Amino acid sequence: MKYQIDNVDKQILSYLVKNARVPFLEIARECNISGAAIHQRVKKMEDAGIIQGSRFVVNAQAIGLNVCAYIGITLDHAHKYKAVVKELAKIPEITECSFITGPYTFFVKVMCTNHQHLMNVLINTFQNMPGITKTETFISLEQLIDKQIDPINDCLKVK
Repeated sequence: MKYQIDNVDKQILSYLVKNARVPFLEIARECNISGAAIHQRVKKMEDAGIIQGSRFVVNAQAIGLNVCAYIGITLDHAHKYKAVVKELAKIPEITECSFITGPYTFFVKVMCTNHQHLMNVLINTFQNMPGITKTETFISLEQLIDKQIDPINDCLKVK
C-alpha cells in the first residue's frame, strides 16, 4: 500500500528540508506531537522512499570548483545509453546526469576548477567516448536558485 502523507508529515518534511540536523524533539514541539511520533513518521517515510537519507552539501566554490557547466550530449544510437551512462559515471566532474527528451539524449552538470579544466574534460573525455556524436556546452554564470521542494509551501496540494 502506498504511504499517503498528511499535513503533519508535510510539516515534518518542511523542517527537515530546511535543516536535516534539526532535533526531532524540536519538530515535535512545533507539530504538537510526541518525539516518538516524529521518529515513527520519519521511519515510515524513509521506508516508503519519500525520505532518501540526508547529506551534507559542499560549497563547490569553497573547494575551488569555480566553473559550472551544463552539457547536452547526443548519442549515435539511443540503445547505447546504458553503456554511455556507465562511462559518464566514471567522470568525477559530473555531478548530475539526466536522460531527457528533446534534441539531446543526456544533460549533465559538470563542476570544474576553471575554463582550462572544463576544456580538458570536454576534449579528453566526452569527445573520446564511444557512442557520443555531439556535445553542446552551456556555462553557468551564476546559480540563482538552489532549493529542495518544501512540501508545505510548494507544489503539493492537500487532499
